[in-house]
Amino acid sequence: MSSTSDPWNLGFRVPLPVRGDLGIGIIGAGFIVCDCHLPAYRDAGLRVVGLTSRTTAVAREVAGLRGVPKVARSVEALLDDPAVELVDVAVPPREQGGIIDRILAHPRRVRGILAQKPLAMSLVEARRIVSTCAAAGIVLQVNQNMRYDPSVRALRTLIDRGILGESVLATIDMRAVPHWMSWAEGLGSLTTFLMSIHHIDTFRFWLGEPKYVMASTRPDPRTKFAHDDGINLYIFEYENGARASSWDDVWNGPSCEGAASELAVRWRFDGTSGTALGTVGWPAWPRREPSTIAYSSGADLGAWHRPHWPDTWFPDAFAGPMIGLINAVETGATPDIGGLDNLRTIALCEAVRTAAREHRVVDFPREYPAEAFEATPAT
Repeated sequence: MSSTSDPWNLGFRVPLPVRGDLGIGIIGAGFIVCDCHLPAYRDAGLRVVGLTSRTTAVAREVAGLRGVPKVARSVEALLDDPAVELVDVAVPPREQGGIIDRILAHPRRVRGILAQKPLAMSLVEARRIVSTCAAAGIVLQVNQNMRYDPSVRALRTLIDRGILGESVLATIDMRAVPHWMSWAEGLGSLTTFLMSIHHIDTFRFWLGEPKYVMASTRPDPRTKFAHDDGINLYIFEYENGARASSWDDVWNGPSCEGAASELAVRWRFDGTSGTALGTVGWPAWPRREPSTIAYSSGADLGAWHRPHWPDTWFPDAFAGPMIGLINAVETGATPDIGGLDNLRTIALCEAVRTAAREHRVVDFPREYPAEAFEATPAT
């Protein structure tokens, strides 16, 4: 659904790329590639030239279903293809760093890499990935695709224009049941790095970095494998007085065990001059349910503006980070969700984990000083 059409002038649509013909090679052929990346890239007019996966038969099945012209038997075979200029790495978090190392070690250099979120399961490993990509001269973008949800982007536009005044309170209330993949077991974090990371990054997109982090978490009663961060509650305090809070409930009560279900992701933003309310349509997946926004400012005399659109988070928003990578590669600009920027999202995930585990307030700038987010020479 990528388009320049935006009759409400809220900047919610995924922008068109500087070029749509750069060849994209994809590593991975799971659900997220088959049902999100490939449909979104196709609708945005992007050119996928090849695909590889650990299981060649699965790669062939996905390629046939989505019209990908070539299937490579290995990462190296995919990189051998001169048509592959950008690589979309879509593998589980524990495998991502190693795959990126193989891309950087290949004699033929690609121009850019799109890594999935989480970039890594720790700030130390994320920083290593960022540094090695920088040393190799390869642009690194991170697929924090919730930034391209239409309601999330529309709110950012309202904030930037000052329509809602100074930021006071932003909240996200998620009541939904993710489908945890088998690779989630044993990662060391469940909800924080795999689900809350979307909301943590969205708060950064809206408000920047907080000064203090508070959190509480408990296991999800439904998930059988060992974990501690299932249902997450966290609060961010900002230097300017703003507050942000998210209730990330991946259980949603015994709704899968026979009780009534009410799935939703709702957000609200209050400023000194106005209020915005929104929803993210993801819990309805695989049914397409557009995200929504309603907003009113002090000048509206109590009226609500309710723009609407057909665009959704899944799968439409998945084109955005790849287009951001294309534009950075072509123009030499800093990627909009680049590796260096994403280090702060990883650090905030760590801070949430620490605050919950140690039952204390994390002083974010003191415990994660500016030098923690600088690229270091690869060793």
